[in-house]
Amino acid sequence: MIGARVWAGVLFLALMAMPAAAAPLKAVATFSILADLVRQVGGERVEVASLVGPNGDAHGFSPSPSDAQTLAAARIVVVNGLGFEGWIDRLVRASGTRAVVVTASKGVKAIEEEGGHGHSHGDHALDPHAWQNVANVAIYVANIRDGLIAADPEGRATYEANAAAYRDRLTALDAELRAGLARIPEDRRRVITTHDAFGYFARAYGLRFIAPQGVSSESEATAKDVARIVRQIRREKIPAVFLENVADPRLMLQISRESGAKAGGRVFSDALSEPNGPAPTYLDLMRHNLKEFTAALAG
Repeated sequence: MIGARVWAGVLFLALMAMPAAAAPLKAVATFSILADLVRQVGGERVEVASLVGPNGDAHGFSPSPSDAQTLAAARIVVVNGLGFEGWIDRLVRASGTRAVVVTASKGVKAIEEEGGHGHSHGDHALDPHAWQNVANVAIYVANIRDGLIAADPEGRATYEANAAAYRDRLTALDAELRAGLARIPEDRRRVITTHDAFGYFARAYGLRFIAPQGVSSESEATAKDVARIVRQIRREKIPAVFLENVADPRLMLQISRESGAKAGGRVFSDALSEPNGPAPTYLDLMRHNLKEFTAALAG
């Protein structure tokens, strides 16, 4: 009996002497696509919060006091950059956070705004939707990896291994996109989307996208814009228009009715779906969009 008590005491002291498991690194991403990338690289070492959630539109986001508190508690903040989050600098200042701030798009070759829409982001007339080219996301992942290492040097091996494994998945995804889109005939490689979020996709994968709104979903399409798009659809026999998860579908449905173009499925541009939806991760998002484009355009 005494022996059992002694062993119980020894076990208790041994457990007390063991170091407590390190708390996860608190990370904040500005929107859901970035949050997924941070989770992929950070793994179990990182607890990720997204300021703009699934199906949320970061263009018109208005931060709340609770968002400032979230930033204040973070050790790393990941932003897209390229003027996408016009509100982030003010929020960082208001929060007083001392977190490492990582610009995921650093090193990406940005596309300048086209079409004369005049919708600049911050001080930059750049298209911020760089994640629509899978090769750019490999750059995002490297920047996120380096930022996590700076915030948590002890996790270097984990972050490097996770980033390398995810880059392999991106390489496979890029090949899958190219093979799938190659099935679309050349004369059907034109589509209409609500706002101009697919410029990088177009350049990388050979589709042409036309949008009544500019690169910001906050811009308003005028009646003149709609009439121009309808005429163009009829003239060029553009086969389909697509609804975006972050946009009001009524505009695109109107264009579909007036032009006679097929209303394709819903595609994901600036945000993931809810967890039980068709695009809960970046890889799922790109595969879902591939399926929608090929279903409507491959003929």
